[in-house]
Amino acid sequence: LRRYLLLLAQEHLEFRLPEITSLLSLCGGQFSGEQEIRVNSPFWILNIPSEEMARGLMKRTVCAKSIFELWGHGRSAGELYASLKNYPTDKMLPYLQSDSTYKIRIHSFNKTLTQAQKIKKIDALEFLPFKGKVNLKTPEHIFWILEDYGMNPNDVPEEPIHLYFGRWIADGQRELIESYSVKKRHFIGNTSMDACLSFIMANHARVKPNDIVYDPFVGTGGLLISSAHFGAYVCGTDIDYNTIHGLGKASRKNQKWRGPDENIRANLRQYGLEKYYLDALVADSSRPIWRKGMLFDAIITDPPYGIREAPRRMGSPKETVKSVERSTENQFFVSSSYHLSDIFFDLLKFGAEYLVMGGRLVYWLPIYRPEYTEEIIPRHPCLKLISNCEQMLSSHTSRRLITMEKVKEFKDQDENSYLLDGQYLPYRGHNSFREKYFSGVTKRIAKEEKDIQK
Repeated sequence: LRRYLLLLAQEHLEFRLPEITSLLSLCGGQFSGEQEIRVNSPFWILNIPSEEMARGLMKRTVCAKSIFELWGHGRSAGELYASLKNYPTDKMLPYLQSDSTYKIRIHSFNKTLTQAQKIKKIDALEFLPFKGKVNLKTPEHIFWILEDYGMNPNDVPEEPIHLYFGRWIADGQRELIESYSVKKRHFIGNTSMDACLSFIMANHARVKPNDIVYDPFVGTGGLLISSAHFGAYVCGTDIDYNTIHGLGKASRKNQKWRGPDENIRANLRQYGLEKYYLDALVADSSRPIWRKGMLFDAIITDPPYGIREAPRRMGSPKETVKSVERSTENQFFVSSSYHLSDIFFDLLKFGAEYLVMGGRLVYWLPIYRPEYTEEIIPRHPCLKLISNCEQMLSSHTSRRLITMEKVKEFKDQDENSYLLDGQYLPYRGHNSFREKYFSGVTKRIAKEEKDIQK
C-alpha cells in the first residue's frame, strides 16, 4: 500500500468520509486511513494500493480537491525534513531526472503566506535531489508543500501544526458543482437538488457506467443528471403529471409559465446526456408498476416532506378525499395524503424487492432534531445501513442522507416484516414533521416580533 494525502473541500463535512469510502470500494479497494482520520480536517492520509486507484477516486469525488503521493510529513519543519530524508530515494528518482521539468507549489490552510515566505519554504527543500529544470508553466511533475494551521480562524498559530510534502497526482471533480449548477439548468422546480449534493448521492450509491438508476419521486429529474453524468441509464416516476410533462407554473422568478421545452429530457440534453435517459412515468410510488424481479442497480431519491411539496398518493373516492385534481389531459384522479412514515416504509420495501444484490438505496430523511435518535431510522431485514449524514435545515430541523445496501434476497415474508418489529412505533414520529417544522418557524417569528417591540 502506498501513502497518499487527500486535500478535502471544507463543505458538507459529514458527507466526505462515506463518499470516499464508497468510491474506494467502487474502484476495488477499501478505506484505510493511516492515522485516526480527523473528520473535520481538510488533510487525510490514506493507504491506497495503486496510483491508478487514486486517479479513479479523483475522477468521481466532489468532496476532495486533490490527491498527492505523500513523500513526507511532520508536526514541524524539522520533522518534515527528517521524514523526507527517510523516504526511499528509488521512489523519488523517476520524478527528479535531469531531462524532466518540475515546479513546487504551496498550500496553507487557515493562513495566507506572503510570496517571500513561500520562496523561503521552497528554498529550504534544496536537500532533495532535484536534477530537472524548473518550469512554472507546463511542468511534467508538480510537488506541493501543504501546511495546516488548524481549524480556528480566530486563533491561528505562528507555525503550522502539520506539514506535508508530496507529488501531485490528480484533482477531484469540484468543477462539476459549477457546470451543473441549478442556476443554469433549463428545467427546475421548488425542490430541485443542489448539484453538489446530487453528485454526492450518486457517489454514495456507487453509480457506475451501464447501471440502471431509478428515482421514484423524480420531480424535475435533478438526481438523474448526476447518475447519467457517470454513465448510468436513468428513469423515474412521479405522481404529478404537470411536473413530469413540464406544464403549468414556473418555479423561476420573473417567469410565469413553463416553456414548451422545459422537461426532464431537455435537462439531460442540455448536458449532452440524453442517450442515458430511459423515461419518466406518471405513477404512484406507493403502488409499484414494475414486474417482479431485481431491476435497479441504485435507487436515489428525495421524497416530499410536506414543506414545499405535499406528499400524495392515489386514493379511491371512498377514502378521505383531500382534493380532486384535473390534469391537462382531462383525466381525473383523487389524491389522498401519504404519511411520511408510509413513504419511507414503501421506499425500503421497494428497494428490498427491486434492487440487485449489493445495489444501494440513497434517500433523504427529514428529522426534528430535539427528538432525533438512531432508532427512528427506518430498517428492513434485506437492507444494511451504510451511512447516515446530517444536513441542517434550521435550528430545530435537518435532513439525513441515508445510504442502505441490499444484502439479502427479498422473500414474500419480508414484505411487512417491519410491522412485527416493536421499533415501528418511533417511526410514526416522522408524520408530524411538517407541524414541527412550521411550529419552529412560528415561534421564531413571534420571538422576532417581540424583540422588535422591545
